[in-house]
Amino acid sequence: MNILVVDDEQDMKILFEQKFRKEIKEGTVIFAFANSGEEALEFMKNNDHEAVLILSDINMPGMSGLELLRRIKIQYNAPPPIVMMITAYGDAENHHQAMQLGADDFLTKPVDFIQLKAKLHIH
Repeated sequence: MNILVVDDEQDMKILFEQKFRKEIKEGTVIFAFANSGEEALEFMKNNDHEAVLILSDINMPGMSGLELLRRIKIQYNAPPPIVMMITAYGDAENHHQAMQLGADDFLTKPVDFIQLKAKLHIH
């Protein structure tokens, strides 16, 4: 499973690589990382839409995760990637807006990696 993680916090890359060390080694997941919405769109364009799952932070400088979600759902619809939004703010407004824009799921920080793996059917 190809996963693109979009987050402006640099330590998220290290965290995902630690929490998925076994799955990365086994080749069951392949991660790519982008530090902004703009970088994520560039990755999608240059890598022929290889991401099956996109985990995106909502609050980032420049393009927000919600704007990234909107663009992904418009530009990549065959097959559409699964998009899970991640935010430190579990407020109802962000959740509602993300779901209206087509988010497939919503996670809050700190990310519960056991829950995430269960959602991805990785044990």
